[in-house]
Amino acid sequence: QAQLVESGGGLVQPGGSLRLSCAASGFTLDYYAIGWFRQTPGKEREGVGCIGIDEGNTFYSDSVKGRFTMSRDDAHSTVYLQMNSLKPEDTAIYYCATQRRAYCSDAVYDENVIDTWGQGTPVTVSA
Repeated sequence: QAQLVESGGGLVQPGGSLRLSCAASGFTLDYYAIGWFRQTPGKEREGVGCIGIDEGNTFYSDSVKGRFTMSRDDAHSTVYLQMNSLKPEDTAIYYCATQRRAYCSDAVYDENVIDTWGQGTPVTVSA
C-alpha cells in the first residue's frame, strides 16, 4: 500500500529548530514534486514549500522563506523540511504530499495537483 509517513514534529521553544521527515513506503518519490503544507484549527491549509525532482527547483511561502529548507533523498524515498528560527505562529499540523507533477511553480496549496497525503505531524512552538 502506497503511503507517506511524516515524523519529527514536537514541542520546541521559539527560536529553536526541528527537522521533519516525509518517507514514502510502497512507492518511490523519484518522479514526484513534493509539497509541504500546514494547518491550524479553523484555518485553511497553507502551502509551506514545494520541491521538484531537481533539488534546485524549490519554492517557499513568504512566511517561511529564509528559515525553512527542503531537501530530498530519493535513494531513501524521503523528503525533509528543516525548520529554523521557529516562531509561535509556525505552530500547526504539518503535512507532506506528492504532487502530479515533477516540477514546482510555486508553494501555493492546489488540491488539483495533490496525489497522496501523509497523515501529518504536529509542531508546537511555545515557551
